Amino acid sequence: IQSCVADNLQDIVVTWSTRGSPNASLVNYAKNYAKDRPTVVKGSYQRFVDGGKKARTQYVHSVELKNLEPDTRYEYTCGSELGWSAVFNFKTPPAGEQWSPSLAIFGDMGNENAQSLARLQQDTERGMYDAIIHVGDFAYDMDTSNAAVGDAFMRQIESVAAYVPYMVCPGNHEEKYNFSNYRARFNMPGETDSLWYSFDLGPVHFVSFSTEVYYFLSYGFKLLTKQFEWLERDLAEANRPENRAKRPWIITYGHRPMYCSDDKEYDCNEHLETYIRQGLPMVKWFGLEDLFYKHGVDVEIFAHEHFYTRLWPIYNYKVYNGSAEAPYTNAQAPIQIITGSAGCKEEREPFSDALPAWNAYHSNDYGYTRLKAHNGTHLHFEQVSDDKNGDIVDSFWVIKDKHGSYP
Repeated sequence: IQSCVADNLQDIVVTWSTRGSPNASLVNYAKNYAKDRPTVVKGSYQRFVDGGKKARTQYVHSVELKNLEPDTRYEYTCGSELGWSAVFNFKTPPAGEQWSPSLAIFGDMGNENAQSLARLQQDTERGMYDAIIHVGDFAYDMDTSNAAVGDAFMRQIESVAAYVPYMVCPGNHEEKYNFSNYRARFNMPGETDSLWYSFDLGPVHFVSFSTEVYYFLSYGFKLLTKQFEWLERDLAEANRPENRAKRPWIITYGHRPMYCSDDKEYDCNEHLETYIRQGLPMVKWFGLEDLFYKHGVDVEIFAHEHFYTRLWPIYNYKVYNGSAEAPYTNAQAPIQIITGSAGCKEEREPFSDALPAWNAYHSNDYGYTRLKAHNGTHLHFEQVSDDKNGDIVDSFWVIKDKHGSYP
């Protein structure tokens, strides 16, 4: 069972799966489930057949709860007359932009060696987050053992995802059978099978995209062109002065990074870059660095490499710090973060012996990133180390007095 934000911030989508053929997809919800008469909402379900040899079948249910009251705690169950879930709860975000959302952000978490999950569960129980962002690579892999590993992973994250919107993007480990497990199991905003979308939370416009359309071209070139055209439209709209005044920050997230801090990474070239930066090799089509720079993206979040790295503000291999004393105050280029150390069976990755000049801080500890968007001028990031029992091993402010395209 998982929840996510819908196209409207006051709508929440609840998704779950059943093995047997259902007769309905229902959610009962109320502010106090034990005392209040619950509202019953009917949704729909889709039959999903895994691409493995056993062609295992399950039914993925989706129910959208509309027009919820802002800043309100609701309790809910899901199921049908054939059986009901336990009672879960979620809290809707406050109305408008003038509030301070808190998020946990990470990538590359499997159902084996999921080092960060227990601490994320505790954080969620304490009400620390308004949303979770999982930046690709789930379960390792969701299709493994005829998708039984995917089932186990979804049960594992239920202790987080059923209570807080769990927002995702695809990674390379989701590729099997044309990303079918990913597309079936998650239900993000928009009509793009959760491959790319955007949503707003407080003073931040979040943009999710697929880096995998640059690598798995056997599934068609059209996905790459459609995503790039959509990104151009979405970022141009978010960067309009009236929208920047209303919601100043633009933060993107996708799985594979533009710049590498590990010279042994298989998809980095000799210049320590991936296809994401300049686009497809030789022709250099659909590169994202220029696009994100043009529209004034403030922070770009990636994963894929199984460690944590904070980069200096960077564009075209050049560092554009705000100043020597305050590099992240009024930075003149986007700030990139790689956070792929949540824990999986592939374990950690080593850093190269000679780190690139754009590397500001790095850590091999298992862990995850926290973001608090305090207001339209101040973001605060910190890196939680699970190896060090939850200690904060990196902490920094991003401060911006004026948002928009870079000069």
